[in-house]
Amino acid sequence: MAATDIARQVGEGCRTVPLAGHVGFDSLPDQLVNKSVSEGFCFNILCVGETGLGKSTLMDTLFNTKFEGEPATHTQPGVQLRSNTYDLQESNVGLKLTIVSTVGFGDQINKEDSYKPIVEFIDAQFEAYLQEELKIRRVLHTYHDSRIHACLYFIAPTGHSLKSLDLVTMKKLDSKVNIIPIIAKSDAISKSELTKFKIKITSELVSNGVQIYQFPTDDESVAEINGTMNAHLPFAVIGSTEELKIGNKMMKARQYPWGTVQVENEAHCDFVKLREMLIRVNMEDLREQTHSRHYELYRRCKLEEMGFKDTDPDSKPFSLQETYEAKRNEFLGELQKKEEEMRQMFVQRVKEKEAELKEAEKELHEKFDRLKKLHQDEKKKLEDKKKSLDDEVNAFKQRKTAAELLQSQGSQAGGSQTLKRDKEKKNSYCFTVNSAVCRMLHETQVLFGLPVDALFLRNRAGPPFL
Repeated sequence: MAATDIARQVGEGCRTVPLAGHVGFDSLPDQLVNKSVSEGFCFNILCVGETGLGKSTLMDTLFNTKFEGEPATHTQPGVQLRSNTYDLQESNVGLKLTIVSTVGFGDQINKEDSYKPIVEFIDAQFEAYLQEELKIRRVLHTYHDSRIHACLYFIAPTGHSLKSLDLVTMKKLDSKVNIIPIIAKSDAISKSELTKFKIKITSELVSNGVQIYQFPTDDESVAEINGTMNAHLPFAVIGSTEELKIGNKMMKARQYPWGTVQVENEAHCDFVKLREMLIRVNMEDLREQTHSRHYELYRRCKLEEMGFKDTDPDSKPFSLQETYEAKRNEFLGELQKKEEEMRQMFVQRVKEKEAELKEAEKELHEKFDRLKKLHQDEKKKLEDKKKSLDDEVNAFKQRKTAAELLQSQGSQAGGSQTLKRDKEKKNSYCFTVNSAVCRMLHETQVLFGLPVDALFLRNRAGPPFL
């Protein structure tokens, strides 16, 4: 008999029997409380809203402390999620608080994809928890749960209606996180306008199918207060860390030229209602809703994508081992199919490549033949041209030889004539010189009274007179 059948029979045959005396298991609630207190709690809040709506100030006011952080600017290129974790201690209860803010939300000109980083962040926390659950050795009791338990959506106090960005973002988030809409800086509009604005927001959320978090009314101890508070949604809040003396008490308030707005005065805003519902009454329910509703939805969708199912087509329960084996066989089959497809594709591509290479080789051979023929034609032309040039060179040499012969003959004939002319010129020169010498001798004879013939003969022996 299967174990499930045995369990079913035991459940069906369970009887109520009285106890004869005190046993002690009525201390189980106290044991759970002591264990929970010793381990501590964690709570994660996501603040979504445009820059400048007072998200950081409200967090400081809610937990009555000053959280560190840098103010965001309006120059962010996209939406960035900034997460900070703090360890808080109140009495003997420890709380690990994580505050996630959306830096740059609504500051871009194109706001079409502003919600995507937020959705991806929430899914990433679910995925991290799922991976921890699927481990063989799980340490969930020490694992830091980073899943978002509450989303405070800050609405600008326009007094008219919700922006398209607000509706689209809340519609994308309502199945992943507990959304609590709040009107930020509610002292910016009058009380009558605030009432109309709340009604307008509620009607728009209902008409667009946005599911916001409803405080539970199934527990009798909190059913009345939660039912009343559900009617006050969305909460109109004001945040301030500045304390002013009002009467005899120091109270958190905002000072204006026209008066003072008290943060914890329910006649001025809904801050006390928000703190009561979020922290003091429904914090554990928000944690439980995150795990049992939003995380389970993500886990179910993720496992179905991975191929896991609870029942087979015959409505019989599946065991994890059978599901794993079926998924493994399916995966191996798909792997073999892909390998076969890749092999065939590889063979086909190899054939195509071989055909391309053969075609390229054929084109190269044809190109080589054309170039070879062209080379031969060019070579023949060059040989013919060289032959003609050789003939011209030989003819030129012959003409040159004949010209040199004629020139040598002409130079010889011209040389004899030149010698004759030079001899005649010399004789003429000598006659002229002798005539001049004779005149000079005659003049000398007359001047010095010398005989002409002796002087002439003496001078005749010298070279100048030859």
